[in-house]
Amino acid sequence: MFLFFLLSALVLCGCTQYSSDQCNWRGSGLMHEFHARDVEQVYLRCAEGSLEWLYPTGAVIVNLRPNLPSAEGHLRACVKPRPDSRGARLYVERAGALRLLLTEEDQAAGRVRCFSLQEGALFVEASARRDISRRITAFQYQLISTHTPAGDQPHSHTASCRPCADDELLMAICTSDFAVRGSIHHVEEEEEDQASVVVSLSHVYRQKSRVFVSSGGGRGRGRWTGRVKMPRQCGPRAGQGEFLFTGAVRFGEAWLRCAPLYKDFIRLYHTALDEGTNPCHIHTD
Repeated sequence: MFLFFLLSALVLCGCTQYSSDQCNWRGSGLMHEFHARDVEQVYLRCAEGSLEWLYPTGAVIVNLRPNLPSAEGHLRACVKPRPDSRGARLYVERAGALRLLLTEEDQAAGRVRCFSLQEGALFVEASARRDISRRITAFQYQLISTHTPAGDQPHSHTASCRPCADDELLMAICTSDFAVRGSIHHVEEEEEDQASVVVSLSHVYRQKSRVFVSSGGGRGRGRWTGRVKMPRQCGPRAGQGEFLFTGAVRFGEAWLRCAPLYKDFIRLYHTALDEGTNPCHIHTD
C-alpha cells in the first residue's frame, strides 16, 4: 500500500528539516522530483503558524511540538486551509495509522478541522499526479488549550449547542476571547453544517481582536456589529431576544461557545456577586 510505503520510507529517507522560525514552514516538492515517495519531517513549536508546500510530491509529516511539553496532552490543533490550497490530502498519523482530516474538496471549501495532539502528527500526502505545476498546499494552524472554555472544540458540530453550566457562564465572560451583549440580526448559511450569524451589539465586554466593529461611542458603548459562527444544527434565528455571546476567536473569526439569554445571565451574575463567588467584575449598567 502506497501510504504504508511512504511511512516506511521515512526510516530510509532521513531527511529532516526545521522551519527557520519554528512557527512556519515553506518547502518545495521539486527537491523530490526524482524521489516522489520521499517523506519530509517538519517540527513546529509555536502556538500558531503556517505551512506552504509548493509543487507537492511525496509527503510531509508536521510535528506540532509546543515549547511547554507538559501542555501537549491538553492541546488541540485546528487547521484552516488557504482558499487556493490543492494538491494534497491531510491526515492525522500515529504509529503508521492514518485518519483523514481534510480532502482537497474540504480545503477548497475552506473547512476548518481540529484534532488532539495526543492523536498524533499531521500527515500531508501529495496527490498522485504527473503534473504538479500550479499546485500549492497551504494552511494555517492554531493550538488551543482544552483547559479553557475557548478550547472546547469550537469547530465541532456540537460545541455550541450544549447549554453551559452556571460556573462555565461566569468564567466565560472573564476568560473567553470575546464576550458581547446583543441580538441576532440575521443568519447566513455558509455550509451544510455551519452558519454565520450577523449580530447587532449594545455592549462589548471583551474581544481578543477586532472581530466586532463599532459605529461610535467607544469604551464598549454605542452600537457594534459582527459575525459569529456556530453549527447550523443549533438553529439560530433572528428575534430570539438579547443574548450574552461568548466564545473563541479562531483564524480571525468568532466562534460561539456559550450564549445564554442576557436576562438569565445577569440574574446569575448578581447572585454570584452577592455571594462573592463571581470570578471577575463587569459593568452591567
